[in-house]
Amino acid sequence: MCGGFTCSKNSLIALNVLYVVVAIILISVAAYAKLASIVASTALVSVIIACGVFLLLISIVGIVAASKHHQVLLFFYMIILFLIFIIQFSVACACLATNENQQNIIAREGWKMASHELKHKAEMVFHCCDYEGVDDNENCTDIYDISGNLCCNIVNGTDVECHCPKCNLPLQEALGRGLSVVGGIGLFFSFTEVFGFFIAKQFRHQKDPRANIQSLLNSNF
Repeated sequence: MCGGFTCSKNSLIALNVLYVVVAIILISVAAYAKLASIVASTALVSVIIACGVFLLLISIVGIVAASKHHQVLLFFYMIILFLIFIIQFSVACACLATNENQQNIIAREGWKMASHELKHKAEMVFHCCDYEGVDDNENCTDIYDISGNLCCNIVNGTDVECHCPKCNLPLQEALGRGLSVVGGIGLFFSFTEVFGFFIAKQFRHQKDPRANIQSLLNSNF
């Protein structure tokens, strides 16, 4: 960690530029995870998106505060950055700790609350039909498997014969991948926020040498 005023200032500005990139990555990855799981969007992923938005805003504040050595802005920057670290770290750990049983519950509840159009979209994306134990009476006569064959065929004019897999496993796998990626990235970058907190703390208590030179010049006049 730098000891001089200029070095601390440049380090803090550079770190906040990095935070802008990190925030964009967090928002993009979390948003992709929500879209990939389609019907199984979770509150955990939404919180990561919120952390990314707040990190983006606070990084802009950090750049301004570091450039002007603004004591009040630096103080609020430190507090908010530390709060973002706590929330992001906790949610990232929760994402990584979600087991298969919990993923199944999340995916099942998401399927139950999803609209018919959203379910149909999930079936088309994952080449599956219905969710095991939920909506078993729904027909998938316009859904195609990976080979391009219809998932379900009407037999004898009334009965429907389906050979495509249920949607529970594809949805759980997509949800699990999304939570793992979001949790891993969120956990990794959360530690950089602690580093930024300590740089801002050190920089806030340093004296601007330009201010000392200006006060000497004024005293001479």
